[in-house]
Amino acid sequence: MVSVIADLEPARVVREVRALLNEVRDPEIPILTIADLGILRDVAVVDGEIVVIITPTYVGCPAMNTVSSDIAQALKAAGIEDFSIREQLSPAWTTDWLSDAGREKLKSEGIAPPSGPRDRRSLRGTVTCPQCASTDTELVSEFGSTACKALYRCRNCLEPFDYFKCH
Repeated sequence: MVSVIADLEPARVVREVRALLNEVRDPEIPILTIADLGILRDVAVVDGEIVVIITPTYVGCPAMNTVSSDIAQALKAAGIEDFSIREQLSPAWTTDWLSDAGREKLKSEGIAPPSGPRDRRSLRGTVTCPQCASTDTELVSEFGSTACKALYRCRNCLEPFDYFKCH
């Protein structure tokens, strides 16, 4: 990977670092990478330093310390020492930033993803069961296994499941 960035074209460094960071997993939903989740916002080279910009899914998200640590560990393992990691709160993260691959990964893990871009249904709206695809579901709790999810139950297959809340 990149060991001495001063000798490399900045665009190449950005591509290689982004490819490296595309493998960093979200600590709360490890099926997703930080790129799938959309919290990896940017990678740049500024005055010879790699700058990584991340945006939390919500202000105060406890997973961001782990995400930053995992990014630092990945960079150091690749021989990169001159970097900074910055949190950017504006614009605020939105489920619109979830990649299509991320939405599919959520579904494959039994977590109902937001149905699409700009999905702003209330928690009491129709949510499709990731197990049987029924829309006959009910909200059990506005809080699921993490603050980003709500707990639902399917009335068809009777399975409980998390729904990734829209933001």
